[in-house]
Amino acid sequence: MPAPDASVPDVSVPDVSVPDVSVIVGAYEAMPYLIRCLESVEAQTLGARRIELIAVDDGSTDGTGAYLEEFAARTAVPTRVVRQANSGGPSGPRNVGLGMARGRYVFFLDADDYLADEALASMLAMADRAGTDVVVGKVEGVNRGAPKSMWKRTADRVDVYDSPVIFTLSAQKLFRRELITRLGLRFDEGLRTGEDALFTMEAYIRGNGVSVFADHTCYYLVGRDDGKHATKSGDHTHRFDSARAMMALIHDLVPAGPKRDRLLVRPFTVGLIQQFGHRIVRDSPEIRRHKLELAAPLMETYWSPEVARRIKVAERLRLECVALGRLDLLADILAFIKAGTEPEVVLRGRRRTPYLAYPHFGDPRSPLPDAAFEVTIRDWVGKPGGRTIEPPRVTRQRRSLTRRLVRGVRAWGKGVRPGRSLSGQAS
Repeated sequence: MPAPDASVPDVSVPDVSVPDVSVIVGAYEAMPYLIRCLESVEAQTLGARRIELIAVDDGSTDGTGAYLEEFAARTAVPTRVVRQANSGGPSGPRNVGLGMARGRYVFFLDADDYLADEALASMLAMADRAGTDVVVGKVEGVNRGAPKSMWKRTADRVDVYDSPVIFTLSAQKLFRRELITRLGLRFDEGLRTGEDALFTMEAYIRGNGVSVFADHTCYYLVGRDDGKHATKSGDHTHRFDSARAMMALIHDLVPAGPKRDRLLVRPFTVGLIQQFGHRIVRDSPEIRRHKLELAAPLMETYWSPEVARRIKVAERLRLECVALGRLDLLADILAFIKAGTEPEVVLRGRRRTPYLAYPHFGDPRSPLPDAAFEVTIRDWVGKPGGRTIEPPRVTRQRRSLTRRLVRGVRAWGKGVRPGRSLSGQAS
């Protein structure tokens, strides 16, 4: 077979009816993972004729393009194949696929990964029932980690501003195509990483609701044995580009207030803080200085006490050190954490407010204020999952609830209607 002309996409378009779901697969050097990926599309219980597959070979040299054409020729799933010159990232192929998609919904499937057999049927049914624009299906890692906090239960509709779905912003979700068309959503081809997070966050904010399907695994996120996973590529400047774009998007789309503060937690704790982890002590002085220079305008523009109070103490302290431009203080905090030392819990004031005594706590010479050490959300000492520490407000609410329950049980025993005190007044 002659090599395709890289300057002109080679597209074969079969005549099929409008599908329910357009599955978009961008593939670069995807063999042999691509085989299972495509087999999982064929195995969908939704049925081949309700799906269209749009596969974009982004200039592969390992036989990916030839395999896609072979698959398209024999599968019952209506398939269109595009072969193009390498675009340098996943955004280009996904945007090509979006321009060709005709389904009521769109699902982005990475060529390394694969779907559970009932994935599309389950997510489609939920979207149609709930009327939401995005469905987040349960993800399971294969040879790699995967997000977990958002899969506790299935929910037809969640509050984006008070839900862990903001910590799963990868593109592998079901999107209503009408939303994409109406907003003109596309992946930012100028970003080398985090482009899918930007796309998904905008859909979350501007769309008509988000559903979570957690009844069973929908998507298998595969860690490649050859280490060529896209999220592992790129230098630190690309990570700062991604964080900057996400912060700007949230700032522009959400008015100032608690909702914006809640969303800003995500780019600070997933993205920016990773650039100031244990690895930074091994970075060259030039890279350390450069990271601080890149972080400075982000901290000045978007970091605030309101955002800080929504973050656990250990992470907050690291970010406070970055805001101060003090890598020496950061090194002390990181060394304390790496040693596995448990900070002392110090209770202060009438409210017995808990503080975690990491290095420099209570030191009048330190620029880190005591407020940076205060427990303001559920936290822990020791390893994650260790002894939990609650802020006073939560502790008081739980104690009050316990007292009300005890009073209610006693009232039942004395024949008093629930919801009333023994005196007959509302409790």
